[in-house]
Amino acid sequence: MRDATVHEKAGRIADLLEDRLRIRGNGLAEKLRRGGRGLSRKLRRDAGYLARAAEEDQVPKLRVRLDHERIAAAYHRCRRELEPIGAGLRRKALFLDILTGIATGLLVTALVVAALLSWRGFL
Repeated sequence: MRDATVHEKAGRIADLLEDRLRIRGNGLAEKLRRGGRGLSRKLRRDAGYLARAAEEDQVPKLRVRLDHERIAAAYHRCRRELEPIGAGLRRKALFLDILTGIATGLLVTALVVAALLSWRGFL
């Protein structure tokens, strides 16, 4: 299986930014400029490196200076963070969020009742 080119990697990350975060634009560099502040610092750094590498790949003299290992690592980190999670994990996360909300509500209610009873002299 052949390795993807720098342009294909940058295009894939740009597509993921559009699919997951609804960031519009032409190319990775423009999408980062438009919606970069909504990304984590590490993701913004890695995606920015991919965008610069894609631009440098167009110049033959700069193409030989590209660090393909760093490009691959940045691509994999971006992909890991941007790819959607599966339906089972999403359902589990929703269930845990609901359970956490219920537990927090019960704890706050119990603390308010205990404080009220203590203030009124029953405890």
